[in-house]
Amino acid sequence: MPKESLNFPKADILVIDDTPENLNLLSAMLTEQGYKVRSVTKGSTGLRGANAVPPDLILLDVNMPEMNGYEVCQHLKANDRTREIPVIFISALGDVLDKVKAFAVGGVDYITKPFQLEEVLARIENHLTIWKLQQQLQAQNERLQQEIHERTKAEEKFAKVFRSSPNPIAIATVSEARFIDVNPSFLKMSGYCLEEVIGDTAAELNLGKNTVAIAQTIQLLPETGSLYNLEFEFSTKSGEFKTILISLELLDLAGVPCALLIANDITERKRLENEFISLVSHELRTPLTSTMGALDLLGSGQLGTLNQQGQKVLSIATTNTERLIRLVNDILDLERMKSGKIFTRKAKCNAADLLITATEAMQAMADKLQVGLIINPVSVELWADSDRLLQTLTNLLSNAIKFSEPGDSVWISAILSESKGVESEENQPSSSNHLLITIQDEGRGIPEDKLQIIFERFQQVDASDSRNKGGTGLGLAICRDIIQQHDGKIWVQSILGKGSTFYVLLPLPASQ
Repeated sequence: MPKESLNFPKADILVIDDTPENLNLLSAMLTEQGYKVRSVTKGSTGLRGANAVPPDLILLDVNMPEMNGYEVCQHLKANDRTREIPVIFISALGDVLDKVKAFAVGGVDYITKPFQLEEVLARIENHLTIWKLQQQLQAQNERLQQEIHERTKAEEKFAKVFRSSPNPIAIATVSEARFIDVNPSFLKMSGYCLEEVIGDTAAELNLGKNTVAIAQTIQLLPETGSLYNLEFEFSTKSGEFKTILISLELLDLAGVPCALLIANDITERKRLENEFISLVSHELRTPLTSTMGALDLLGSGQLGTLNQQGQKVLSIATTNTERLIRLVNDILDLERMKSGKIFTRKAKCNAADLLITATEAMQAMADKLQVGLIINPVSVELWADSDRLLQTLTNLLSNAIKFSEPGDSVWISAILSESKGVESEENQPSSSNHLLITIQDEGRGIPEDKLQIIFERFQQVDASDSRNKGGTGLGLAICRDIIQQHDGKIWVQSILGKGSTFYVLLPLPASQ
């Protein structure tokens, strides 16, 4: 007998027959084939054994004293623990009615004595296979029912949140950006009723100025993934305009790709921001300019000579006033860009001239901090606002110089993007009609968790940079807005402790 058969029986079979010769023959045959066999001569004993340790299959004789096979099978099928066990009757009774009764009480097969061993084995294997498949199907059905239950609960929870959320929420198809459902908060904000919204697009409902861009953003959602806080000017049914932030998530509804749009009404916040800008512009700028003029006058010595301590205090006051003026100017620039009040004045300009001018503007700062400036320009024509691009380049150079150590170098270079291996932040190779400008330093680098946020407002690598380096935390945000106004891209790669490289990708005129 193979050792594997003892350790890993093919199945556990219970044989109930009052004839010892049949028991011995079946037991020997089945054991030889790798089955575990339990043999009993009484129906009541078989019932107790099956209930204690349910077998995989039962071979059952019909004619037995005290309790015949039909009665044993009825008891088995009445017990939840043994109901699913397949029962094969083996009997000398060959009448059709006997077989019909065997099937009626729950038997799965009927073998007439004298039996052939091959036939018994074939039927056992067949019914064990069927039983195992039924068990697998039952397990799969149970898992499916559990998944359906959990999904139903999740859908009910989502529906409850969807309906009761104070935030306007809408669901639209990805293919055509048509609304298929909106919540009461959306209807309240828009002024439309549900019947007016369902089936229409934002453009058809005239929900804002940039509805086409929103539709395109939705259609690209399977490629771009989730998007958050897109600012959008929303128009209500009555013609009132609101400023909202839209976040988009991709959904699969019954196999249909859909977009979940969650809106946040920031109209009041924008109003306060505009008031703040007005306050900064009129109430802070003027006195700051006057203060700076007074400090310059003191520093010139026209009002008397200051001692060493006075000169030190004056220097501190001048530095802080300059920093405050930079902060005010940066805030004004950034907010005007976002509100569209600053327009780029594009004209033909040369990329090499821009790089050279930016380097010359920052040379004094580099010399003071003992940092080398290395320039590798390329002469190519751009259609751009040269003043705004100079502002971007000088800002990036200033950061690179500030965060370098004495003796380090900073490189500013430009190449046509047809050069091999040039890739943008989305890892998509740039096409040949772009110019790639790089500003590389050997400074401290940027931690990986900061790479995605340093272009946001008031984000700095170190909170002490504002004090120690004189930064406002707005420079990179302004750079990003300027480059975006030029239909370009800006991103950064960095290795902590080894330096950073900022990339600016700008489109070239179509003729190039």
